[in-house]
Amino acid sequence: MNFRPVQSPECPVHRGSIAMSGKAQFLLVAVVFLFLAATAQAQTCVFALTSVASHGEDVAANTKLIQHNIDLASQCGGQVIIQSGTFRIGSIFVKSNVTLRIQKPAALLGSQNIADYPELPTRVAGLELTWPAALINVYKQTNATITGDGTIDGDGKIFWDSYWALRKIDEPKGLRWASDYDAKRPRLITVFDSSNVHLGGGLQLRRSGFWTMHICYSHDVVVDGVTIRNNIDELGKAGRGPSTDGIDIDSSTHIDVSHADIAVNDDALCLKAGRDSDGLRVNRPTTDVKIHDSIIRDGAAGITFGSETSGGFRNIEAWNIVAEGHVPVGILFKSAHTRGGFADDIKLHDMTFDAVTAVLRITMNWNPSYSYATIPPGLTNYPAYYKTLTTVVPEDKGRARVSNVHIWNIKATNTKTAFEVDAYPQVPLEHFKLDHIDITAATAGHIADASDWTFSDVALHIADKTTIALSDSRNVTGIETHPGAPPSSDPSKLSFAEQDKH
Repeated sequence: MNFRPVQSPECPVHRGSIAMSGKAQFLLVAVVFLFLAATAQAQTCVFALTSVASHGEDVAANTKLIQHNIDLASQCGGQVIIQSGTFRIGSIFVKSNVTLRIQKPAALLGSQNIADYPELPTRVAGLELTWPAALINVYKQTNATITGDGTIDGDGKIFWDSYWALRKIDEPKGLRWASDYDAKRPRLITVFDSSNVHLGGGLQLRRSGFWTMHICYSHDVVVDGVTIRNNIDELGKAGRGPSTDGIDIDSSTHIDVSHADIAVNDDALCLKAGRDSDGLRVNRPTTDVKIHDSIIRDGAAGITFGSETSGGFRNIEAWNIVAEGHVPVGILFKSAHTRGGFADDIKLHDMTFDAVTAVLRITMNWNPSYSYATIPPGLTNYPAYYKTLTTVVPEDKGRARVSNVHIWNIKATNTKTAFEVDAYPQVPLEHFKLDHIDITAATAGHIADASDWTFSDVALHIADKTTIALSDSRNVTGIETHPGAPPSSDPSKLSFAEQDKH
């Protein structure tokens, strides 16, 4: 399609400059074009931002400039293009019918002051509460796009450090579970209560202060082409940011994620649906999700369900996933006996794992020090969400139910354990089908609390010649097993750091 620039009374050409604080002066030019499409006769306004120097540190001015152009573009269904320069900003909000395009070598760099991220009603780690906005937000909008091959950098190490500092204070008080909510950290990109949103196009996402991309209460969202690198600090050296998830899909439907290249320090591709009493109250499942053609180089697992399972998962398909390097688990299901919820009609196939600790890990008693909240005696004047987190969930509603899972075409090499599967005898993992599985591992591992599992065309190359230890299970067929309890371990006895890793 050919375009020619024309001036219009409705969209005049604007040019301006802003003096930036610091040693350098920065000329920021906002150029507005109105393009006429020769074939479609459709009009689209384009706002292009360029800085003649980099690292502009006037957060307020930069944020205001970009937000102003987004607001203008929302009036004409237009684009805001960040063409060059590095703009230090606080939260910005992409509006309906707007495309925000960050072009290489341009970068948006997150403020290190939490006050530059206004607090909004949202959901964080399965709980509805007021929390700082993300650096880039699509908040209650429709038909919005964030794209380009430029960089969105959260510069998040200051928030990582604040979290670890708070953990050192909270843990001796019996408040390990509270730290993740008390240490307020900005996400990098949030899509909240929105629809028809597109993200990708080669975006480089770096150093998020918290979760990198959070899609919550939304539908019809496409993520195609993102590279996420969170395990670096501002000096380019190795950094390990806590809770720096890659892409979290949370109580949302009709989501498609593809061509993601992820290195993070927590869940990489993760499905969530609420936590405990609050998640059961909201009762919004994650459904109709496709995740495919992606690589995980560092993270908790190739693909993760949970631990926020309260609303449930249905009709989830993931394929063409590669996990290699620093990824301990291939496929991970995790929940707790207060979460509740379900997983049903799950299809996971055509995946390749190298050097993982476990190919399939299912744990329904995950990270007790984080999962089970109790207010210490004598503690007063605590936030309202402490009460929410400690609301008792009846036992019959607290056990997550996982059923109708099909796993096939899995290739795993250099693996420590093939299977680490545990649930509850009274709520077994039901109707699993595993076929065309090829695993080379040091040991076979164990399956507990399984019902109606069928294996076919499974090749296990086990170095220690063990078979799978099977306990509290029935009708598990097609694979060699022997009666045996899983390794005796109480996760609550592990250190906080070990529980976090598991």
